[in-house]
Amino acid sequence: MTTLTHDPIGAHAPHGHGHGPTGLMRWVTTTNHKDIGTMYLIFSFIMFLSGGVMALTIRTELFQPGLQVVEPEFFNQLTTMHGLVMVFGAIMPAFVGFANWMIPLMIGASDMAFARMNNWSFWLLPPAAILLLGSFFVPGGATAAGWTLYAPLSVQMGMGMDLAIFAIHIMGISSIMGAINIVVTVLNMRAPGMTMMKMPLFCWTWLITAYLLIAVMPVLAGAVTMILTDRHFGTSFFNAAGGGDPVMFQHIFWFFGHPEVYIMILPAFGIVSQIIPTFSRKPLFGYASMVYATSSIAILSFTVWAHHMFTTGMPAVAQLFFMYATMLIAVPTGVKVFNWVATMWRGSLSFESPMLWATGFIFVFTMGGFTGLICAIAPIDIQLQDTYYVVAHFHYVLVAGSLFALFAGAYYWLPKWTGHMPSEFLGKLHFWCSMVFFNITFFPMHFLGLAGMPRRIPDYALQFADFNALATIGAFGFGLSQLIFLVVVVKCVRGGEKAAAQSWEGAEGLEWTVPSPAPHHTFEEAPVFKG
Repeated sequence: MTTLTHDPIGAHAPHGHGHGPTGLMRWVTTTNHKDIGTMYLIFSFIMFLSGGVMALTIRTELFQPGLQVVEPEFFNQLTTMHGLVMVFGAIMPAFVGFANWMIPLMIGASDMAFARMNNWSFWLLPPAAILLLGSFFVPGGATAAGWTLYAPLSVQMGMGMDLAIFAIHIMGISSIMGAINIVVTVLNMRAPGMTMMKMPLFCWTWLITAYLLIAVMPVLAGAVTMILTDRHFGTSFFNAAGGGDPVMFQHIFWFFGHPEVYIMILPAFGIVSQIIPTFSRKPLFGYASMVYATSSIAILSFTVWAHHMFTTGMPAVAQLFFMYATMLIAVPTGVKVFNWVATMWRGSLSFESPMLWATGFIFVFTMGGFTGLICAIAPIDIQLQDTYYVVAHFHYVLVAGSLFALFAGAYYWLPKWTGHMPSEFLGKLHFWCSMVFFNITFFPMHFLGLAGMPRRIPDYALQFADFNALATIGAFGFGLSQLIFLVVVVKCVRGGEKAAAQSWEGAEGLEWTVPSPAPHHTFEEAPVFKG
């Protein structure tokens, strides 16, 4: 069976022999990595929109002081569910969708290693999403313990918490299966001549991310299972009265939570590392150092979890260790930013939509990195803990980081996925609206946090009113801007300008960036696998 790279969605025969099922059953039973990648991307966009509606409801309440729109309890449910939906429903599945689509094409494989497991790992997600969002409709509503689910609060919540725990378990199983699939595919199914150090960087970043997922998802499962037994089976893991320790939950959760942050940003680094060389018309600067930097970030991410916990009363020695370890992560991250800038340096640059998003990513993600460095300083973090400064920091990393990179990759690969070029005008409009409104939304939050406004509250002092009103206006602008992307994708799928064999003009030979000439089994003519 031959895998073609220019294969419009829905135009290829189902995986396997003969003519498989058609219509809805084709999507339910498909084992084709392109179909599954497409389903991941559609699912993640639906979850992104639902999480976005929650965010806009939160911002509407915060438009002015006082209680206007929602009850405080429901406000807390919204902040919790917005976080869970965006992390587990939008960002992570979107990156897995990219991995499913692109990794087999990039390494010259016929498909993912475990095609049926691939199908299963996707179809676990919709039931989990229904459980998660359905928790709004059970007695007591969704969990209001924050997306971090801190004990002892999470031990005392209503049955919405049980649904959230079940949903997290199912999403974790899906993530682990997806990660195993990616590891085996990358290690075992590369075309002849495609050595590890010739792989496109997107494959490298996803290989490392997959190892992170396999390492930390069981830790999260353990944490939420302990909450479950504390809730229903009389254990006292996190109950001080029974000899437990609520702070232990934070240690377990953040041992998962900090590598999780890198799970959501490393694939973004990979996407940007594919795009920058293409539109600079020169190979990526420092390929090997990029691979080592990515590995270093992944390893160091296991050593910094307690920087989320500087206010829990840990010893000064521990505070110093976690402070310095956190600052150390800035070094390999700085290497990556330097390499991207060095790739662009004296390149023949052009700024089509993917390049705009990628350069926008570098600029705004670097800002998020700097505020992270500030939060890493223990005495400063004790002042900024749980203020809007932290909210600003992680949204600069996750929205301007993960999300901008996802849009960059989508505009970059839509020609490959659909056979049509995306609208350049709408792509640029989407970028500039998103960039401007993003900064209007989140930049004022730095000032709110420095002035002492706590996060996760539905009401606030009058002194914070102006910046909050500005942030709310920005949030609605940013939210509405995302509908432009929906228009771009629909137009692209339905038709439009045909994509050339080399999608992006002037970038011959650089669309798959490897440090030396590609093996004779190239991506444009995938090898024929008998089977």
